[in-house]
Amino acid sequence: VQLQASGGGLVQAGDSLRLSCAASIRAFNTWYMGWFRQAPGKEREFVSAIDTSGSTIYYADSVKGRFIISRDNAKNTVYLQMDSLKPEDTAVYYCAAQDPTVYSELAVTERKYVFWGQGTQVTVSS
Repeated sequence: VQLQASGGGLVQAGDSLRLSCAASIRAFNTWYMGWFRQAPGKEREFVSAIDTSGSTIYYADSVKGRFIISRDNAKNTVYLQMDSLKPEDTAVYYCAAQDPTVYSELAVTERKYVFWGQGTQVTVSS
């Protein structure tokens, strides 16, 4: 299993970025997917999560209204559209996969995610 996150970069406050996470995982459409981030000197935190069909989606309060998570099951890919970026969004962003046969409810806690990507750096300058 491999999760490959991409799309990070250096942008200015107010700009947008779109992160992608390509999953080499059997039956991708049966996995819940999440995005987490870790800023320098801080613990990793939840950003957003999506169930298999996109009917249930969660966002951290800090990104609600600015970020949109989506998935394309035909492409085995989950996306994170990030608009109105702020300097406090600077972090390494990780995608992760949750097995709904283990935890049936879409999770916001990282311990319930079993596979993780390598992360992509997002830096927002003021």
